[in-house]
Amino acid sequence: MHLKKKFIQFALKNQAIQFGNFKLKSGRNSPYFFNSSCFYTGKNLIKLGKFYASLIQNSKINFDSLFGLSYKGIPIAATTAMILKQKYNLNKPFFFNRKIFKNYSEKGILVDNNCIKNKIIIIDDVMTSGKTVNESIKVMNSISSEIEILAIFCAFDRKENENNKIKYKIDEKNQKNSYQLFSIINIIDVIEFLKDKKIFTKHIKQIKNYYKKYGSEILKS
Repeated sequence: MHLKKKFIQFALKNQAIQFGNFKLKSGRNSPYFFNSSCFYTGKNLIKLGKFYASLIQNSKINFDSLFGLSYKGIPIAATTAMILKQKYNLNKPFFFNRKIFKNYSEKGILVDNNCIKNKIIIIDDVMTSGKTVNESIKVMNSISSEIEILAIFCAFDRKENENNKIKYKIDEKNQKNSYQLFSIINIIDVIEFLKDKKIFTKHIKQIKNYYKKYGSEILKS
């Protein structure tokens, strides 16, 4: 919980957690938004990388390489790879995907697929329904049958469902199309933090109502 509280404070200070009315990629209107690009300074990226590296280290997962999900997962994966080496002496390669297939020079959808190792962890900023992650997983599986995706790491888990069907079941990685999901914080952590600190109180009810409608778990009152 100490790590969670520190990250929420870090996110609020840099306005990465925003309140208002936001149209999401899913088409839903959300009373809050998590914007990892608010961390994009040298100082803050180092801090962000430390949070991710700590989360990865605490997971005890034995992996070979990091995959940064385009676009926002790319700088996070790069920073995290550097922190893993600097702080934990883990020298792991990272790679990432393009949104558009490249048919010249370094061809393909992945950069650099020459450094892909068998056991992969995916790095992203936010988890909503998992649709974007699932699309990238299909691409990787089409490239090599030897790729094994161990887990997904993100800063913020919105803990939402898609059409009432949860795409990613936490801690059930042995099920088909199901992977372990590790997040630094989730929306429930944020709600509890705001309630405890008695801040942004006018937004808490809106967030709770939204989560009761789209959340993947039953929200405690």
